[in-house]
Amino acid sequence: MKIEAYQVSEVINLKKFRNEYTNEPLLFNNSELFYKQEENKYCYLLSYGVVVFGGFNDLEKSAFLKFVKTFAEDLVTAKFEENFHLQMEAQTALILRHNSITIPEITEDSIRIVMLNIGQSVALDYYEFLTLEIFQDSQKFTDELEQTGTFSHSKKDLLKFIGRTLNIKNSIIDNLYIFDAPDIVWENEDLERIDKGLKRNLDLKMRYQDIDYKLKIVQENLKLFTDLLQNRESTRLEWIVIILILIEVFDILVKKFFD
Repeated sequence: MKIEAYQVSEVINLKKFRNEYTNEPLLFNNSELFYKQEENKYCYLLSYGVVVFGGFNDLEKSAFLKFVKTFAEDLVTAKFEENFHLQMEAQTALILRHNSITIPEITEDSIRIVMLNIGQSVALDYYEFLTLEIFQDSQKFTDELEQTGTFSHSKKDLLKFIGRTLNIKNSIIDNLYIFDAPDIVWENEDLERIDKGLKRNLDLKMRYQDIDYKLKIVQENLKLFTDLLQNRESTRLEWIVIILILIEVFDILVKKFFD
C-alpha cells in the first residue's frame, strides 16, 4: 500500500468536515479523523493541516483534497509531501528501509500508525521551513547589529516578528505530539515496535529538537532586540524631557528679559 501525505493548510476544521462528509470515521477526536473508504483505501486528516492517503489513486486524491480545502484555513501553497510504502510479508520480522516498512500483518491499527507518522513527518517538513525562515530573518537583524552597530527596525516590525515566532512555536507544541504515541500503541507490542521504528527511521525526534533549538536561538535574539528597542525608546524619552526642560528654561529667561 502506498502512503502519501500532504500539508494542505495551517488548520483543518475536523468537526465541520465530519458533519458534512458522508462516511463514518473509524476514529474521531479533536486532532484526528481516520476513514476507511473501501477495501485497502484509507484517509487520515490531522487538525494541523495534513491529509494522508493509503491506497488512493491520483484522481481520488485530487478530488478529496479539493473537498478538504473547503474546510481548511490558511492554505499552504508551497509543496510539502511525502511518500512511503507499507508492505506485508508473513513470517518475517519488522523491516524498515528508507521509504518503506514491511510487517508480518497489515491491520487497520497498523495502517493508522504508519499514516500518522508519515503525516507528522510532513508537518515537521513544513515547520522546519517556517522555522528556517524566521531564523534567517533573525540572523539579518544580528548581521545589521554587527555591521552598523545600530538596530534600525521599528517597534511595530519587531512586535510582528515576535508574534510570528510565537505562533509557529505554539503550533508545533500544540499540534505535533511527536513523543506521545496513541493509546493503542501501549496496548500492543507489535504496534509499539512499528511506531518506535518509524520515529527513528524518519528522525522525528532529531528534527523536532533541531526546530526547538533554532526557535530558542531566535527567542534569545528577540530578547536582545527588545532590550535594544526599549533602550532606544528610553533614550528618546530622555531627550524629549531634556528638550522640554530647555524650552521651559528658555521661556523663563525670555520672560525675565522682557520684564
